[in-house]
Amino acid sequence: MEYIKNRFYEKTSKCISEYQKLRKEHGDKVLTEVTIGQVLTGMKGIPALITDTSKLDANEGIRFRGFSIPELRKQLPRLNPEGEPLPEGLFYLMLVGEIPEEEDVINISKDWATRAHVPQHVFDVIDAMPKTARPMTQFSAAIVAMATESVFQKAYRSGIHKKYYWDFMYDDVMNLIARLPRIAAYIYRRVYFKDKHIEPDPRLDWAGNLAHMMGHDSDEVKRLMRLYMMIHADHEGGNVSAHTTHLVGSALSNPYYALGAGMLGLAGPLHGYANQDVINWIFEMLEDLNTNEPTKEQIEGYVQRTLQAGRVVPGYGHAVLRVTDPRFTAQKEFADKYIKEDKLVNIVNTLYEVVPPILGSVGKISNPWPNVDAYSGALLYHYGIKEHPFYTVLFGVSRSMGVLASLIMDRLYGLPIERPSSYPLEWFKEQANTK
Repeated sequence: MEYIKNRFYEKTSKCISEYQKLRKEHGDKVLTEVTIGQVLTGMKGIPALITDTSKLDANEGIRFRGFSIPELRKQLPRLNPEGEPLPEGLFYLMLVGEIPEEEDVINISKDWATRAHVPQHVFDVIDAMPKTARPMTQFSAAIVAMATESVFQKAYRSGIHKKYYWDFMYDDVMNLIARLPRIAAYIYRRVYFKDKHIEPDPRLDWAGNLAHMMGHDSDEVKRLMRLYMMIHADHEGGNVSAHTTHLVGSALSNPYYALGAGMLGLAGPLHGYANQDVINWIFEMLEDLNTNEPTKEQIEGYVQRTLQAGRVVPGYGHAVLRVTDPRFTAQKEFADKYIKEDKLVNIVNTLYEVVPPILGSVGKISNPWPNVDAYSGALLYHYGIKEHPFYTVLFGVSRSMGVLASLIMDRLYGLPIERPSSYPLEWFKEQANTK
């Protein structure tokens, strides 16, 4: 299966000289004016990272190598014409930069199937933790435990030249992505199904096998899992999970360390944990209203009370987007096509009618529109995956594709360790008063 690696190097290696030329000849060019406000509010909008895999536009949404989600749902290979695209195709696109042929996707599926064996000590690490440990705690620990298998780490310690770092990073990344469904499903069955584990089926695709090992073997769940894995795979380089993976990798840490750190960031309430917050908030609303089928007026009232209590409405708003998240739209289209009647889905659709006008009327909210988390939990719940503390693990399995594809490119370009400057608050006060 090395032809995928060769295709990647053939297509991407020309960027090495371009990167070096830019750094040498144009390193002093000023890109933007940084304000104190940008620094003090999380460095939002400051161009500071190279990320080829995807780009987020505030008024258009995410594009993977220039392709929008609607375009990818039409163009990426799939198992059958009525199904969802295979995530393997998106990984190929992010890595190589072109829409794959069906043969390319099949090769990645087979490659990941051959790399999917998880060492026993990784399961031992998981089993040593209490079952009450959060699924993301177990997931992150398992990823770091696999660092014993890092070919990049062994190659670096043997003294390989830095121009070959990407080669060994590639193999680590492919091994890591291949094993994540097995680890995620193991945690799922351990916590929620009394350790009744299901062995992988190497004949299945990557996302389909994840659903199978979780115990959800219907074509419908596999179809949803392919959509879920695709739309959560990347979100350019500035979000917490992507930036953390890049940052830790910039120290030449192996990808197991880097992704483990990224997953700990993903677990935060302001990032990947939000998909759990949405479901929890909806169930709190239903309990408060004492009904499973609230009216539009009841939902409006609860949203107003949530805001008056100083809380946010989970699943709405985004640090960058100023429109409805295309990932939300993709899930809504999926629900409209395949789910004819579901109380939870109906509530999510009603929230889409109710929340933006209310948030827009507040006046201080720059984006009243839903993000990806507003819909994902309702779809998973409908198809029987009701254990919402596990939802962020699924997010993490998907996000690995984008951040790890970028990590290979980081090593191919030879990016240095990331080291921005920082100053005490007093310095900023002095700058503010300087004419």
